[in-house]
Amino acid sequence: MSSAIDSKSLGGAWTRQPWSLWGRQILAILRLEVRKNFLGKRAILIYLFALGPVLLMAAFAVLVKIEARLGLGEINEIFAQIYEGFILRTMVFFGCAWIFMNLFRGEVVDKSLHYYFLAPVRREVLVVGKYVSGVLTAGILFFCSTALSLFFVYLSFGYPQNIDYLEGAGLGQVLSYLSITLLASVGYGAFFLVIGLLFRNPIIPAGVAYGWEWLNFLLPPVLKKISVIHYLHSLAPVPVSEGPFAMLAEPTPAWISVPGLLLVTALALVLASLQIRRMQISYSGE
Repeated sequence: MSSAIDSKSLGGAWTRQPWSLWGRQILAILRLEVRKNFLGKRAILIYLFALGPVLLMAAFAVLVKIEARLGLGEINEIFAQIYEGFILRTMVFFGCAWIFMNLFRGEVVDKSLHYYFLAPVRREVLVVGKYVSGVLTAGILFFCSTALSLFFVYLSFGYPQNIDYLEGAGLGQVLSYLSITLLASVGYGAFFLVIGLLFRNPIIPAGVAYGWEWLNFLLPPVLKKISVIHYLHSLAPVPVSEGPFAMLAEPTPAWISVPGLLLVTALALVLASLQIRRMQISYSGE
């Protein structure tokens, strides 16, 4: 009788406080996964991705100091090109691909995913916990990389021009670049999380996605909007020319771009949750 009562009381607690339980489980998964993302054996490549733009902009600042031929406007345009081509389309894209595709695919390769599946945790909760850990990892590393890159850009302006610029339009540009980097980590992260769950070998679909993002400027306006880079490009504080062969399309306003990316991210997480509910563990062939 007492065991039956206990079972009923436990069931009632579950129905009354599921969100509280899920929140605690997400935090537990988050602590474990963040430590793994930052200190695991696959973390070295992420640090190299994040270090690349910083070293490039440090070298750029030295060259500008030596040559002393570039004005503020020219330096801003050069950084805008580097930011979109190297930071967004390379560092953030491949960094997110490595982080988020390995959240589940790496567990399968390491033959450790079954430990999560044996735990009393809903699989949807597992998806959210792992995704948030990936966003924190990518967000912190790429945020710092972008911030340090901007530091060297404004260092190249020279004193007191850099201080005057930061007190004017410069601060708004800094906040815009940092916000775009975080938004890119959120959007690309959800996309690569789904790829890591759907495909045993995610390299090919990731390569196709990379080609789609890079060739976005050649696509007609309707197809341009089926990409992450289009919305990030629309948010850029310094307009970047896509070249003479680009198909012209109106930038999507920020009030549409940001909610749109967040909505697509939510849909991707729903798809990932549906996929993991059907997922069967098979380590053969990995």
